[in-house]
Amino acid sequence: MSKAIAKTGVVRAMGAMSGTSLDGVDVAVVETDGLSIHGFGPSRYHPYSEAERSTLRAALGLWHGPEVIAATGVVDAAHEAALAGFEEVDLVGFHGQTLAHAPRLQGTLQVGDGSRLAAALNLPVVWDFRSDDVRLGGEGAPLAPFFHFACAKYIKASGPICFLNLGGVGNLTYVDPRFDSPEAAGALLAFDTGPANAPINDLMQTRLGQPFDKDGRIASKGVVETGALELFLAEPYFTKMPPKSLDRNDFAEMIDLVGELSDADATATLTAMCAASVAQGMEHCPEPPSVVLVTGGGRHNPVLMQMLEVSLDCPVKQIEEVGLDGDMLEAQAFAYLAVRVARGLATSAPGTTGVGACVGGGVVSMPDR
Repeated sequence: MSKAIAKTGVVRAMGAMSGTSLDGVDVAVVETDGLSIHGFGPSRYHPYSEAERSTLRAALGLWHGPEVIAATGVVDAAHEAALAGFEEVDLVGFHGQTLAHAPRLQGTLQVGDGSRLAAALNLPVVWDFRSDDVRLGGEGAPLAPFFHFACAKYIKASGPICFLNLGGVGNLTYVDPRFDSPEAAGALLAFDTGPANAPINDLMQTRLGQPFDKDGRIASKGVVETGALELFLAEPYFTKMPPKSLDRNDFAEMIDLVGELSDADATATLTAMCAASVAQGMEHCPEPPSVVLVTGGGRHNPVLMQMLEVSLDCPVKQIEEVGLDGDMLEAQAFAYLAVRVARGLATSAPGTTGVGACVGGGVVSMPDR
């Protein structure tokens, strides 16, 4: 018999995240009451095989059809394997895999069946986090900012800081921890800065048969093509006021801009585009932050980190320097958000997704029906 979700007190939630970099599933446990972080538990990384990655890649940008069905099967099986074996867990936050995101048009699509996962794990599963936000006029992304606010409190930040996640797409959260709650006007501002690892990964895969530019080795040998960089920064997205969000493939033409360049120059230019889009985004911060804490796979790229350090007017640090886990932060975020959904708390606000009022998204599936 499965246990009900406690309505108060600290619980152990397990979050799972499969990002647009298509590398694998991150799983992490967080101890929280849905307001504060009380501790962090074990974590695990479950990589996709190349065959699974190819199946997911074939479904990117699609809303239905056999490719989407195949991708759903991959996501469900991978998450069942990744989430198995954790002990003393009360509920699960299951993000699923984003295949398409067009909030003002078709909506947003994250594949994966939370009810199937609830039955397999015999645990309550919170999933479909983004749809309610989109239905109510929000961008549906980014959703980690409420967790970032809790993290800023956890590390005892005294003034504004930024969290920069460099996954397939880059997103920035400006947090002012002087406010009491993330719902407060002015506490959070969040938006997608632009493409991050996705175009670099795609170029590596297409040209060299490699999943990513490990340690920035290819980019470090190249020269940035400034003409292509200027064309990229002329895109209207960068002058649009936040909140705003992107689909993984919104800037697919970046590959065309570097199509005539050598492997090294093309990779260096795509890396510079990521850094430049972050620098543009920083101009939207209400106050200069004391630090930018970088999370996600991009922080492992020393070329990208150096470009950020040169182009930003404040210190840039890997998030590990303040005692947080940059590989697991998004999985932890959906563990935290799952508790908020289960307890009827908001998961997004006007300053994070542009939704008209604070909203708590998500569907709760119980193993016993």
